Amino acid sequence: MDKPEITQAMINAYDEYTHLTLDRRNFMDKLTKLAGSAGAAAVIAPMLAANKASAEMISADDKRLVAKDVTYPGGTGEMKGYLVEPKDASGKLGAVIVIHENRGLNPHIRDVARRMALEGFIALAPDFLSPQGGTPENEDKAREMFAKLDRPATVANAEATLTYLGKLDNSNGKVGVIGFCWGGGLVNDFAVASPDLKAGVAYYGAQPKATDVPNIKAALMLHYAGLDDRINAGIDAYKKALQENGKDFQIFVYDGVNHAFNNDTSSARYDKKAADLAWTRTVEFLKKNLG
Repeated sequence: MDKPEITQAMINAYDEYTHLTLDRRNFMDKLTKLAGSAGAAAVIAPMLAANKASAEMISADDKRLVAKDVTYPGGTGEMKGYLVEPKDASGKLGAVIVIHENRGLNPHIRDVARRMALEGFIALAPDFLSPQGGTPENEDKAREMFAKLDRPATVANAEATLTYLGKLDNSNGKVGVIGFCWGGGLVNDFAVASPDLKAGVAYYGAQPKATDVPNIKAALMLHYAGLDDRINAGIDAYKKALQENGKDFQIFVYDGVNHAFNNDTSSARYDKKAADLAWTRTVEFLKKNLG
């Protein structure tokens, strides 16, 4: 079989499945109609999904890094996470919380934490499913678990993560956060709640209520995908509230790319040009605010 064409309608159906319906049977029925056959749909579905086998850009045993799984006090109980630090850093470093998508702490997010550490930060990728025992291997199961999370408790766990990072011996005490998809939304809620967060970077994340924006103290960088109508519907109101309240923020919309354009494990949605540009902007922003 020739490589099937992946249309925008197929990508939209996958986005609906992963973020709204959580019903794989209906998704596959819809994909079969769009693809023309069950066989084609079976080929296309893995291309839309993230591929764990392609998650590693930075080796887990990269000699430039010191990486380990850690446990630390959360806001509502013990938290688990993946901590990565540059091996030969001189002086104290800014710290970055790396927040996963609605698949949990998977190999891709661990890899993003390693990438962030190579940029000169202490990076910690928490597992926000820790209250339910941690991220499972099955991604559909993980997505179901997210629906059961208590949002205030999750934000409290983010604040506890900030506290933990700020007290590490080689931390300069300045903590920022980067999050993707579900994690991008948590970045926005975290910024509303935390007086100590210095910088927040949200990739295609749901926006907070406009009435909560006055509480934000952190500088913000907000990345959006041009084709992501679901999330982008909230940009204008958020931008207006940030402007009216004199907040330090930047918004970038990347034309012609899809939600999850930064995730290089999803061949159908990843856009290297947009991802590279957003990453460069992100690193410069974090260095400015956490240095």
